[in-house]
Amino acid sequence: MLKKYLHQFLIFVCLALMAPWAMAQAWPSKPIRIVLQFPPGGSTDAVARILAQSMTASLGQPVLVENRPGADGAIAGEFVARAEPDGYTFFLASNTPMMQVPLLKKNPPYDAVKSFTPVSLVGRYIYVLVTSPAVPAQNVTELLNYSRANPGKVNYGSYSGVTQLMHTRMKLDAKVDMNLINYKGEAPAITDILGGHVQLTFATPISTLQHIKEGKLKAMAMLLPTRFSQLPNVPTAQEAGLPVLPAATWAALFGPAKLPADITMRMNKELNAAMAKPEIRDRIDKLGFDLGGSTPAELGLFVQDQLGAWGKAFAEAGMKPE
Repeated sequence: MLKKYLHQFLIFVCLALMAPWAMAQAWPSKPIRIVLQFPPGGSTDAVARILAQSMTASLGQPVLVENRPGADGAIAGEFVARAEPDGYTFFLASNTPMMQVPLLKKNPPYDAVKSFTPVSLVGRYIYVLVTSPAVPAQNVTELLNYSRANPGKVNYGSYSGVTQLMHTRMKLDAKVDMNLINYKGEAPAITDILGGHVQLTFATPISTLQHIKEGKLKAMAMLLPTRFSQLPNVPTAQEAGLPVLPAATWAALFGPAKLPADITMRMNKELNAAMAKPEIRDRIDKLGFDLGGSTPAELGLFVQDQLGAWGKAFAEAGMKPE
């Protein structure tokens, strides 16, 4: 009888020890959600949905995109930071919630380093300065002169750390008085420019390129070191006489802190495999987004470096925590 109970106890112990391994091996066993800080319709949303579709096939479970806009991305960031680190909730974040929120909020709801597990870089954003055709300016010089001649009458749409920083730098460096109008995302800002409620903003090609080609928006400058192939006649910021952005504009995938290493590496593998597919790269290239992955460790170091670069950029622009 003792041998029987001992045998059963050993079986129980073995099963208990194998349970975590079995659970890890079974991942994913249900849908995975990728949370965004932007509403539908912008560049990050489009990139996320293309990659999610590819990863759905390779992971064998639906990869769903969930939009949680607002508060400069803090709503989405806090939601993921508080999620269970079980591999079913991820954050496809731009530099705004990972840089602006921790650096410019006195009481940020999360820490950019301690609250998340780095998975992989996804790529870099391309920004173009666009204006309404109603603005009587054909280039940046004329735009700045028009703004100086009409102080407080030009509305500037902002929805990210990039747009807020460039607004501040333009006001300081070019000495122009523009009203800052805040939006939850890129798409509604562009809608208001098309509707004549806002005169200008920096936005990505996915939201602007077709409108530029149709003459519904005017392209003034690109936030790039070299000219953009799809808008070869549009000057760079430096060529146009605008302040040059001193930090990178990027998107990356994060999980909650303490995400298991095996799940982190599997998600990294699947994401980078999706980004390497020629058909995926071709679709996303046409959106004006520069794909580029990394290892989790490389992303961790990148975030540390960018916190320093963005912190310096905000300080030089006189932007302080509020």
